[in-house]
Amino acid sequence: MTSLSAPSDHPRRRAGTRRVVGSATALALACLLAVPFSPVTRADAVQQAPVAPDAVICDLYCDARDPGLAVSDRTPVSAAVHGRTLRLHVSDPDVMGWGSIDGGQAGDEVWLDRSFDGGRTWASGSRLGVTRIPAGSTGWRTQMYNVDDWNNLGIGALRVCGKAGDRPEIACTGWARNDRNAGSRSTAAATALMMLWDRDTGLFETNGWWTGANALTAVIDNARISGMGSYRYVIAETYDKNVGARDGQFRNEYLDDTGWWGLAWIAAYDLTGDSRYLSTARADADHMRAYWTSKCGGGVQWNTGIAYKNAITNELYIQLNAALHNRIPGDTTYLQRAREGWSWFRGSGMINSGNLVNDGLNDSCVNNGEPTWTYNQGVILGALTELHQATGDASLLTTARSLANASTSSTYLNPGGVLREVNEGDDCSSDGASFKGAYVRGLGRLNAALGDRPYSAYLDRQADAAYANDRDSLGMYGPHWAGPLVRPATGHGCQHGALDLLNAAQAS
Repeated sequence: MTSLSAPSDHPRRRAGTRRVVGSATALALACLLAVPFSPVTRADAVQQAPVAPDAVICDLYCDARDPGLAVSDRTPVSAAVHGRTLRLHVSDPDVMGWGSIDGGQAGDEVWLDRSFDGGRTWASGSRLGVTRIPAGSTGWRTQMYNVDDWNNLGIGALRVCGKAGDRPEIACTGWARNDRNAGSRSTAAATALMMLWDRDTGLFETNGWWTGANALTAVIDNARISGMGSYRYVIAETYDKNVGARDGQFRNEYLDDTGWWGLAWIAAYDLTGDSRYLSTARADADHMRAYWTSKCGGGVQWNTGIAYKNAITNELYIQLNAALHNRIPGDTTYLQRAREGWSWFRGSGMINSGNLVNDGLNDSCVNNGEPTWTYNQGVILGALTELHQATGDASLLTTARSLANASTSSTYLNPGGVLREVNEGDDCSSDGASFKGAYVRGLGRLNAALGDRPYSAYLDRQADAAYANDRDSLGMYGPHWAGPLVRPATGHGCQHGALDLLNAAQAS
């Protein structure tokens, strides 16, 4: 797929991957009923094909419940069409919602749409409770419908659509949901990210491989930082469905991909204590070690078949090996590798005169002058923090602080004070869409290790900007933390990046 956030010669560019959409499993609930269905015309006038009738979903209650029984009434979103007002009503304690239309006349229609992939699709959940304003009234409402299908289709969202009876145009509100698993900024972002998790593949929407490792890490970090464990199940399911993929044990030909997965399983081990995750992280580190070569005096090459020495692969190598040492009693091997990795990296020339990290080394083994991508500035901070924990060497934190000072104060990386990726595009599915998340994750870990918490204000500023300018009614984030909000059709990179940011700000 097309990447808009990196130039065409950026080494992370790959051939696109086909999006796999999980098929809905059959609902076998005790209260199965048929809900009438008719084709829906979307607000953008694109006609959807008819689908089979929906089965009723049951949570605390079953679909099509009387709104008069609602415990509460919150209206997060509204829209207008030809003078009519459409509103989504949510009863948070009931985990249900309904739609209303007001200011209309007899024959006007109102209904709900329900989506289980963050508003990407809703064909099988369209025109729920469709009804018309009766004679003699100017407003009407649908029945209540569940937001989530926890055991089958997953985490859901609702919107209200409607039309004037004598006009063809349709309007719809934005998507929204109840407050289940959304009690804070970070848990709301985690819930929105989990809407993009594919239960069939055990990966996130578009099935990105290394970005999926980052998204999983963000969810795990949120469980640890926020204390909300609702999505812990994703750890084992991701592992079980993918441990045999690629080269097995989350290894493949890209050594940086392997490093990302190794760190994800370190996070999983820390949260669960399950030793199989630590074993996989060891296998990943050992796979990377096999491609430490003498070119340029050392370092792990980027790809098993490409001798390029770049920053991100070696930053991940340092962090993963230091993390393994910190979790394996009596280890000396991984500590030696981490120390050797940092010694080589420090002398490689990839850290430029401005204390920013360029992409890698050219064929002459000198800094290639490629962009200072944000993730290259952040992962090294996490690596040095982990290595300091392993060694107690205070100079590592001093160096990390110098690097962090350079990146947080860079007007090139922070125009107007808000972090922006180099060549940032409007998409969420390219590699670059994930970079900022990795940056703030590393910065947050360094910040937590420093007694004066010097980067808390910076993290708060980024989080406040994204929350105010880059978030929709469903808690989905776009690529630009300073705004304007852009909601791309596919991709999970922006959402996990925002969750990484909110995790780091909460931890600070």
